[in-house]
Amino acid sequence: MPPKRRGPLLNLQKEADGLKTKLDKLLVDVNQLDEQNRADLRQRCCELLSAVEETTQALKKLTKADELAPVGNYELFKREEETRLQDFHNQLRALELNLQSPETSEASERLSAQAPAGDQESDEESEDEEESEDDDEEEEEEEEGDDINDELDAEMERVVAISAFKGEQDEDLSMEKGDVLHILKKNKDGWWLAQDSKGNKGLVPKTYLKAQPLQEEEEEDEEDDESEKEGDDLDEETKNKRSSIHSNWDTVRKAITEIDATDVLSAMGAIPAGFRPSTLSKLLDEGITHRGSHYIQPELSQSNLSFKDLFLDPDTGKVRARTSRVCLSLSLWSCRMIPPPGVGLQVLSRHIRFCAFDGEQVLSNIYTVRATYSPKNPKTWSFSPRMSGQLPSLLDGECFLRCNSASANLGILFELGVTYIRNSTGEQGDLSCGWTFLKLHDASGALIPLRTHELILHGGTPYETDVEVDPSLTKGATGSVFQQMMMARRVPKLIIKLRTPNSRTMAHLNLLPDTFVGSLCSVQLLALYRQMLADTLLLDRVTMQSADLICSSVLATFPGVLDQSDLLDALQSAWENAEKLMKRSEKRDMSVVKREFVRVYMDHVFPLLYSADMPTPHWADEEVANQRARTIFTSKPSSDCGHQAFDISQVTYDLLSSARH
Repeated sequence: MPPKRRGPLLNLQKEADGLKTKLDKLLVDVNQLDEQNRADLRQRCCELLSAVEETTQALKKLTKADELAPVGNYELFKREEETRLQDFHNQLRALELNLQSPETSEASERLSAQAPAGDQESDEESEDEEESEDDDEEEEEEEEGDDINDELDAEMERVVAISAFKGEQDEDLSMEKGDVLHILKKNKDGWWLAQDSKGNKGLVPKTYLKAQPLQEEEEEDEEDDESEKEGDDLDEETKNKRSSIHSNWDTVRKAITEIDATDVLSAMGAIPAGFRPSTLSKLLDEGITHRGSHYIQPELSQSNLSFKDLFLDPDTGKVRARTSRVCLSLSLWSCRMIPPPGVGLQVLSRHIRFCAFDGEQVLSNIYTVRATYSPKNPKTWSFSPRMSGQLPSLLDGECFLRCNSASANLGILFELGVTYIRNSTGEQGDLSCGWTFLKLHDASGALIPLRTHELILHGGTPYETDVEVDPSLTKGATGSVFQQMMMARRVPKLIIKLRTPNSRTMAHLNLLPDTFVGSLCSVQLLALYRQMLADTLLLDRVTMQSADLICSSVLATFPGVLDQSDLLDALQSAWENAEKLMKRSEKRDMSVVKREFVRVYMDHVFPLLYSADMPTPHWADEEVANQRARTIFTSKPSSDCGHQAFDISQVTYDLLSSARH
């Protein structure tokens, strides 16, 4: 039987193994370096360097189509070989510079001491490279090797480690938080080849790195100018060295001061490397800009003399329906394979936040739905759990999205998050456990099919596209196609379903602002509020230019109820009970419906908003939530209870401060 033919990639792998053997032999001979064989060793080094470069070029030209038979995980194998050859190239380049100087015997001994250790030799080679560069600098940087080093340093990108990383494999590079590294090569799998200040080289996860900001580079330039003014008697080389020392220290100092709790947790191993501080949670904490209470308000036109999205139909006297470019309902089903935080963290809430997004900015309010899970299967999150009675809106996964943006990249941004508390310090924070973006239009501009979608979750922030939630799941992934399929099942995913709302729900949705996100169970209440806004702002005002305060407790306080889901549930329950008692003819009479809505609101919700017994809402605080629930369910419309100090804003609607601009 004839021997099995090898493919081009396997042949180059064998060739690289041969180059490694020659490199090991060269390192052993360098240990016995003397002036007589220096020229011979340098010649061998140059020839081997040329062979490595030729092999690297041949490897880059290879494609999967060149193989004689299918190769599983072809790109990963090819990338690993490129990294190995690049490491050979760096070692030989450093060795070539060492052989140029006659005072490198001590460095050569350290360089070759680890030659038999196989995969660990790259780190030792890097130490020798650093010492050889120091020797060259001590000789007043007059030799050609220093010029080559300057060119290499200019090409390498400088980054800062935002957290410590301890190498798990021989080719990894350990680093401490604040270390300044130079990036030698950026691999597509997220593991970059880097070099630290001591010359050590290895692979580090890109999620642990932060690019040096431009501001730091400007500060370095300013320090260079100050150095030149203060020391005119110093030569240029001394100034450059002093500037480099100052700039490196500033970089380290700034990186250390910017390290947040997430970096500490990541360094401790308490969270996966792909977890980040929650982006959408931070936007919600910045103010009311991305809250439902802001987006439910009418939007002023460009002249600020009329409204852009609130009009009356003269024939019916109702709010004129407006059709948005995108109006759909979505069901949150489940999240799978979500890695839980590690030891030392207590999870207070698992939730998902979503909004309209165009890849650059948030286009709508941000809506939050709480997830449920079983301790027996903590990696699976579920929504809309089965329960008796009315489902709280915070747990209801039946939602809607309206957006009138004309952006071709319009879509829905989903961010999975957890609110945690550290057992050791009591510190509370919000983490992003992954995000995904569902683009709503295809290349032709048509709306995507409204069906069930399985969306792969990414790590990092919504502005990072190549970060994994847990890089350890795919690091060094090799094997057959079957093994790759099994690994694909371990990828975190979000499962949702898009569909078209029914005619009754669509009629209510068309009365809402052009851009809004919320729960389907509250659509009718939102539509009633918009009807009352239209009546008050478009009919009851003396003139359209009047900006006087309007006496209406409902208009003034209802938006705040949208930011307190338990009060919205109380209003929803009370309104359903009131509707059951209304006659069919009364339900068709809008004046009767609005009057009944005001009565229900003022009896059941308004007193709770300013009750002295009602604690201020606090996200993911179970004790506060239970106390608020007791106050809501035990209060009665006719009961006497303490109230907060009166403020004029409780009963007056201020158009100028409330309307969106």
